[in-house]
Amino acid sequence: MNVHDLAKRAGVPDHVVRYYTQRGLLEPQRNSSNGYREYAPADLYRLRFICRAKLVGFTLSDISLILRDADRGVAPCPQVRELVGRRAADNERRLAAAKRLQSRIRAAVDLWETMPDETPDHGSLCRLIDALASVDGDDEALAEQNEPSPDD
Repeated sequence: MNVHDLAKRAGVPDHVVRYYTQRGLLEPQRNSSNGYREYAPADLYRLRFICRAKLVGFTLSDISLILRDADRGVAPCPQVRELVGRRAADNERRLAAAKRLQSRIRAAVDLWETMPDETPDHGSLCRLIDALASVDGDDEALAEQNEPSPDD
């Protein structure tokens, strides 16, 4: 199979196959007569495996490690369990943080509904944002929001 055939059978765009090949996740053979990459049926299984792994949150780096172990005949299952457990805990922390943020946003919307627009002065750049100091837990929220995160 060529890139297009493999991509079509797996239901992904051609560029995905090229990218995964470039990353070393797929290793096609070269056709000696024309130099084109040729993918075997095993590559179709491998590509579908990669897509399934991405569906549950594995990164391409994670998948590379899993494939490396599998290619060496080492069961990747313990590593898979550990990685997905870590992802679950990370997602739960992010979800809790998103819920706290949504609660603060909702409180701000409610608070600001009745407040008039005011021009900045020496004591305030924006009275709406300054009014958040009156919201319960403002100091805690400030500390939490200003902690460095892996996404910064």
